[in-house]
Amino acid sequence: MSSKTKTLPTKEEPKPALVPKLRFLGFSDSWAYEPLSKVLKEHKLKNTAGRDVFSVSMEYGIVNQIELLGRSYAAADPSHYTIGRRYDVVYTKSPLKAFPFGIVKQCKFDGEVALSPLYGVFTPPNPHLGLMIEAYFESPNRSKDFLSPLCQKGAKNTLQITNTTFLSGRLPLPRQPAEQQKIAECLSSVDELIAAQARKVDALKTHKKGLMQQLFPREGETQPRLRFPEFQNAAEWVECNLISLSSEPLSNGVFNDPKKVGTGYKLINVSDMYIETTIDESRLSLLELTPSEFDGNQVTTGDIFFTRSSLVKSGIAVSNIYLGSSRDVTYDGHLIRFRSNTSKVIPVFAHYLFKTAPIRTQLIARGKTATMTTIGQADVASVTLFYPEPDEQQRIADCLTSLDDLIAAQTQKHEALKTHKKGLMQQLF
Repeated sequence: MSSKTKTLPTKEEPKPALVPKLRFLGFSDSWAYEPLSKVLKEHKLKNTAGRDVFSVSMEYGIVNQIELLGRSYAAADPSHYTIGRRYDVVYTKSPLKAFPFGIVKQCKFDGEVALSPLYGVFTPPNPHLGLMIEAYFESPNRSKDFLSPLCQKGAKNTLQITNTTFLSGRLPLPRQPAEQQKIAECLSSVDELIAAQARKVDALKTHKKGLMQQLFPREGETQPRLRFPEFQNAAEWVECNLISLSSEPLSNGVFNDPKKVGTGYKLINVSDMYIETTIDESRLSLLELTPSEFDGNQVTTGDIFFTRSSLVKSGIAVSNIYLGSSRDVTYDGHLIRFRSNTSKVIPVFAHYLFKTAPIRTQLIARGKTATMTTIGQADVASVTLFYPEPDEQQRIADCLTSLDDLIAAQTQKHEALKTHKKGLMQQLF
């Protein structure tokens, strides 16, 4: 007698519900994971009425092209451009460093504008879902994960992706319009805080720029327009060449191609000239050097550095000051070092003085252009400037340093808000 083993059908494991870690009270339904074509509809309305041309920026969103870029790059006849309307979602297909597959933004202006025909323009069912989609693509990682499988690189690294292909990508989104609205309102409130903080930082920077124009002589003038009360009757500012304020000849760095291996020595390089704060030793590159290589090229607190070359003329002789305490620091061969004669000029005062318009204008005018613009020690040394007595220098330096500290503190708050939003997004999606 034979027996046959019967195989009972196995019960399929239920798929886990697609839900975020953080939800508003009253919502428990799983989210949908469907193609964007389910919620975004492409429209191809053309710019037949000659509306203003707008561009898409990662930082500023969808804004007037002339206001953003200083000029229009639109075609002579933009009638074939696509209309963008309030709440539309726009996919640019223009690669950026952090977003190599393009960026996605929502239109947040009133009325209608013209957008490049290369963009994909889509209408969401409501403004809340459109804002959620924009917020999803603010993360470089999420953007890359979504777009990378859909894009192909063409000639000269152009992106090959159709609007239909873009809409075929799947995105996790809440099904209920009420939950979409809650999340969008939450994100909007955070965005408003971030924007308000950014305006505060910009206002402080504008105030500093205006103050420097008053505290230092303007082009063609020998005295500042604003002096602190205690110096109203002080001696006039003295004219001299920049080199006369230095305690030693200007010097170039010698390390043009350092091995960045941590052995205790640190390097100040060109990129440190372009940061808004003074040079922070904690972020400096590390070098592999012998003591004999390092000897004679040591940086001290208060040293100021100028860039020697740049692809653009305005990038030459950009300066910054080192105020760190470490003695194991040297500087790049593409920099010129200035060391203050402290009996004549306070280093921090010199730091601000070298950033004023009259000094920058002279330095840029001395630049020599071939394949790139360069400037030499003699060019920097011969710059004409004006400076006051040390007590007034210290007062100006203290004032501007305090303002810089305030700008730095407000900038940190701005960055903290952006970090908060990033963490919130990780919980809400």
